[in-house]
Amino acid sequence: MLRYRRKPAPRMSADCGRKQPPFALYIARIEPPRLTFPAHFYNINIIPPRNLGHFYPYATHTPTVAKMSQRPGEKVVHQDYIARIRYSNALPPPPNPPKLLDIPGTGLAGGQYTSAGYASRLARDQPLNIEADAELGMPIDLIGIPGIFDGDERAIMARSGPQTLHPTDKKLLTPLNSLGKPNAALGQVSFLRRTEYTSSQQTQHFSSSTSKDLLRMRNDKKRKPSLNKEDPINIMRHIVKGFDIAYPRDAYKGEDNVSNLRGAQVTDAELKAWSNPKHPTNSDLKLLDSYPVLPDLDAIPSLGFYMVMKFQSNPVPAGNTYDERIDTAIVRPVPDEQAGEEFQERLREWQESGSTKPEPIREYDYDYYLPEDPAAVHGLKRKLNVNDPENDDPSLYTDDNGEGQPAFKYKRLRTYETYNQHGDSKNMYNDSVALALHDPETEVGVTPGAAKRLQKGAYFYPIIQRTAVRPKRPVMGRRAFDEEQKIDQINVMIGEPSEGVQAAQLEKRAEYDPALRTAEAAG
Repeated sequence: MLRYRRKPAPRMSADCGRKQPPFALYIARIEPPRLTFPAHFYNINIIPPRNLGHFYPYATHTPTVAKMSQRPGEKVVHQDYIARIRYSNALPPPPNPPKLLDIPGTGLAGGQYTSAGYASRLARDQPLNIEADAELGMPIDLIGIPGIFDGDERAIMARSGPQTLHPTDKKLLTPLNSLGKPNAALGQVSFLRRTEYTSSQQTQHFSSSTSKDLLRMRNDKKRKPSLNKEDPINIMRHIVKGFDIAYPRDAYKGEDNVSNLRGAQVTDAELKAWSNPKHPTNSDLKLLDSYPVLPDLDAIPSLGFYMVMKFQSNPVPAGNTYDERIDTAIVRPVPDEQAGEEFQERLREWQESGSTKPEPIREYDYDYYLPEDPAAVHGLKRKLNVNDPENDDPSLYTDDNGEGQPAFKYKRLRTYETYNQHGDSKNMYNDSVALALHDPETEVGVTPGAAKRLQKGAYFYPIIQRTAVRPKRPVMGRRAFDEEQKIDQINVMIGEPSEGVQAAQLEKRAEYDPALRTAEAAG
């Protein structure tokens, strides 16, 4: 582009005293901004934008201004030209909603979200099945899609119209009425004999010697008793039927009443399946032995349940051999008034909310005790073995309590705190149970002369909660347990439980076997 400009009349310059030319021609070549510029013509500077939604590159260049009549020594003035180019980044919305990962957790009460290793453990347990970059973003490359930048979105949209099916899949879509033998043509041919079944053309009628009145009464819907599989009575009858099959001598055959209910009718196939059991999925497996599932009533404690406690790390230093003191360790709850008040507040909120979730369980701090003398473990286990005929021998004790009475000495190792706990105090079988197989004939390591306490069976033990503990750490702003009140050593003496403990234990056992409560009332 050429631009001409006429200069004013010549005049004397007060500065230099020289005359300027009457006419000067200035030629300037300025091209529109482009994405690529010649390196010899422009000085390109790309300024990164701060807008996250769009990309705005700014191209700054300095055009070269050339004068046809330029005096030596004159200063060349460079003019900067800034071009603002805006690129739209409007992507189509995703066709499907985002997929959410179901990550199990215990909530804020467990404290897992605030631990330092939660993110690392979550990354190991929940691997991503997509190709993510360093910032966990999934790259979307639209360059290879034809017509996407021209507004044609047919390549990324769902295809409409019928799709071509594979020949193998077409057989799966065959109508059911065409799978059987097709009917022959109904053409009237006099010299051919029809060989098709008559049932394909007309309905067959069967005559019976049974009276029509009896058939009508048998098929009368009003006379048939309505049997609902979801009926509670029907469910109870089938439960009782399982016990009748296992113990046919104890099966109840009388009329239904408040305390007894007859089981459902037992079929021959069910009796045969009970006599010759087979694996439900692998028929090649053979049954080696069977154990009846029974409760161990003598092992039910006064609380009526057991707890499973998991330690974050080994309580004792690691060594080459197993420390048998762990088998006889004592876990003692630490009294804390502030924790008790917080639990009562949580319990009150749970009762007022009417929530269907299980009742909250109080979390304790525990003192962990181990025997001071490792040699005391053998005598301690013999004292706790009810089948040992010499468990009352005083020589099994290794220490005394300072008053001349034999005892086992325990020392406190450390204090643990609860960081994860769940369970249901009202339902002992909702979470998990412990199962122990016991066979007196194949038992190993029995004390000579010991009596057989249990018969052969699979004995279950109720577990009401599972607790995970870790070493106690000081918490700022919380009243710590007084160090002077901690018990560093305890003396353990084993004897018969008191009458109150026996009564509480008997009440808990009666929840599993109501016959114990009936026998106590009769006695």
